[in-house]
Amino acid sequence: MISYGLLFLSAFLAATLLPFYSEVVLVTLLLEGKNVWALWGAATLGNTLGAWVNWVMGRYLLHFENRSWFPFKAESLHRSQAWFQRYGSWSLLLAWLPVGGDALTFIAGVMKVRWWVLLLLCGIGKGARYAVVIWLTGATGDLVGH
Repeated sequence: MISYGLLFLSAFLAATLLPFYSEVVLVTLLLEGKNVWALWGAATLGNTLGAWVNWVMGRYLLHFENRSWFPFKAESLHRSQAWFQRYGSWSLLLAWLPVGGDALTFIAGVMKVRWWVLLLLCGIGKGARYAVVIWLTGATGDLVGH
């Protein structure tokens, strides 16, 4: 049970603005023979809830954008806002990307995207990403009962 909690935590941290990689933990646990469905669920849930934290920060902390500790530079923030306005909420399906994914979820908060839209679209995208990682490790036989 601790393994699944560790994966959840690593996936959660990886989705926030902290530099963290949950795929390493996922692959390690897959190679140890842990339950594939439980691993997929823990990683997807943790990563999606981490994206929600970014959304909350974007929604409520933008008035601190001129502070030195603020996670995004003004230029990057404005560029991301323009990109988000062009492609809309559907871009949240790409929130799993290692470059720009965290910014997308933060911008979704700034742009006042509904929380359930964020959770739904991020969950789909992040779940698909973890499914691909599982598939690439060769653990998919466990998913289909082989």
